[in-house]
Amino acid sequence: MKTFKWGVVAAVVAATFILSMATTPAFADTLPGSGKTVRYVQADSLGANYIADQIVARAMKALGYDIKLSTMNITLFFAAVAQGDVDLSTDVNLPQREPEFRAVEKQAEIIGTGFIAGGGVNGYLIDRKTALAHNITSLEQMKDPKIASLFGEDGKAQLISCDPGWSCAEVVNYQLKKFGLTQNVHVVSGKYEALMIDAVSRIKSGSPAFFYAWSPSWVTSGLVPGKDVVWLPVPEDALPPKMPNTGSALVKGVVGCAGGADPCHMAMASWIAGSVASRAFIAANPGIKALIQQIKFSPALWADWELAISKEPSSPGLFGRLADQWLATNKPQFDQWVATARAAH
Repeated sequence: MKTFKWGVVAAVVAATFILSMATTPAFADTLPGSGKTVRYVQADSLGANYIADQIVARAMKALGYDIKLSTMNITLFFAAVAQGDVDLSTDVNLPQREPEFRAVEKQAEIIGTGFIAGGGVNGYLIDRKTALAHNITSLEQMKDPKIASLFGEDGKAQLISCDPGWSCAEVVNYQLKKFGLTQNVHVVSGKYEALMIDAVSRIKSGSPAFFYAWSPSWVTSGLVPGKDVVWLPVPEDALPPKMPNTGSALVKGVVGCAGGADPCHMAMASWIAGSVASRAFIAANPGIKALIQQIKFSPALWADWELAISKEPSSPGLFGRLADQWLATNKPQFDQWVATARAAH
């Protein structure tokens, strides 16, 4: 698997976006977006969201809007949208980012229920080989130094966690303390993608690994739950005080839950790839709201996109090509989204 080249990726994203924009339809003056610009933000965390953003941008373009795309950390996006400097992002991970949203909800609002149909899951995983060999079926078993040593040394497990500053890093740190695991579990953090590329390699070669991840993602496409890895249920719900526990963390039908548990007690309730927009912008552009409220992609498709990106993240035009492939087989759906959005104007 190729190492991600993040500087190159940023340039490729910008170039892909410019090249992929469809020509404004004829009679643009009849379109709700005619003469208007959307200041659209994509997150600085590369993933399937970049393909979804391409599709959303094309739909807004079909409504007559010009698109000004920028890439920034979502924490900075919240500050920018509150100040009126940007209009919209469809890359907001909820409920993890909800505390930051609550600080600006007078100026911004959540649109729709997320782009992933049914939402995704978050939690702790270990390689299936070690889980079966030592009958590991719960995160709590890391309290046992013998179990923890399987994933490190001297009774300490090495847990690959999220990047510092990511909301999931706060979840991991809080839960390790809450569950009494800090003595036996050492958090490894840095650049998550690079750390996980190494973990994928280790597991594929038959070595143990212990990490935090989410699905759908390129990680759980490359390391398939139930085949390569298993989810470790947590003992109870436990989230940082400022982070709302929306829904239940007991999730039914999770493939690859250790010990065959169903429901599987995940680290938190299902997450969504959410959208946040300026209240003033949405009030003036109801068609954009109607558009976003309709958009859904299957978890399987989202995972396929993630896997494709992980294999060639710096490939010129990759995001546009993947968007083109989706549009080639889903144009009636795309056209329906646009038609409904136009009618809402």
